Amino acid sequence: MSETSGTTTSGKTPVDFWFDPLCPWAWMTSRWVVEVEKVRDIEVRWHVMSLAVLNEPRLGELPDEYRDMMATTAWGPVRVVIAAREQHGQEVVGPLYEALGKRIHNQGEGTTPEAVLGALADVGLPASLAEYAEKDTYDTELRASHKTGIDKVGQDVGTPVIAVPGPEGQGEVAFFGPVVTPAPKGEEAARLWDGTLLVAGVSGFYELKRTRTQGPIFD
Repeated sequence: MSETSGTTTSGKTPVDFWFDPLCPWAWMTSRWVVEVEKVRDIEVRWHVMSLAVLNEPRLGELPDEYRDMMATTAWGPVRVVIAAREQHGQEVVGPLYEALGKRIHNQGEGTTPEAVLGALADVGLPASLAEYAEKDTYDTELRASHKTGIDKVGQDVGTPVIAVPGPEGQGEVAFFGPVVTPAPKGEEAARLWDGTLLVAGVSGFYELKRTRTQGPIFD
């Protein structure tokens, strides 16, 4: 079975989620969808994508600071996650992302080597995986996972990408987002999920957007 096929072994509704550990907005969305797992019959399947890969074609157009980050530190955490997946299986991706997200974003450790090593220890993975932050060993697999997600939505987006059930008989529909802060909890999370399914069920629906007036609010 493909890891993005339309069924899960649990029989729950599959939700495919592409993330880069670097992105605070993807982290916010991930906290929402984890909350939805508690209140709706869904199962999230985690996949990596890369802001560094996404921005490769337009590096020259980026502000200097952001361009430098895309060329250097942006690669580290996502390379560690793909290395963990390749060596230890798909099931470690979600827990490792959660551990990285808490350290990078909630605890403010950033993408430091210490944060990566701490996250690996948190989920019982070997510290040797941290070495892959500086290696391109699994970049082919990283780019393939990235391409799978981005091909579903097109190039004019960022992270996260989520794929949810679409109209009856038409398979899944993928979106960038939802971009939300703080992450909704309980019934509020459920209502946002129900609304996401609602718009996904409208053939030809593409976008809702407004200007962000605040940054990510971490719990």
